[in-house]
Amino acid sequence: MTTKGNSKFMQPLKLSKELAAVVGEGPMPRTEVTKKLWAYIKKKKLQDVKNKRNIIPDEKLQKIFGNKKTVNMFEMPKFVSKHLS
Repeated sequence: MTTKGNSKFMQPLKLSKELAAVVGEGPMPRTEVTKKLWAYIKKKKLQDVKNKRNIIPDEKLQKIFGNKKTVNMFEMPKFVSKHLS
């Protein structure tokens, strides 16, 4: 039996230096990382204008997304999880 706030998603994780450069120093829960990533993407206007599901990474995000030119929002967790431990 787990108590509220003790779920796997809420567990603070260590961030890679590439991810910390975008979302700030960790450790922080996966949910917080996702929230901060989206805030960064929107602030920098990195969403594709025609298809908001696609992210056009800047130099910092390319280090997280494996230098891809475009990343679909559904692919994002796969790339981000490689930067969490």
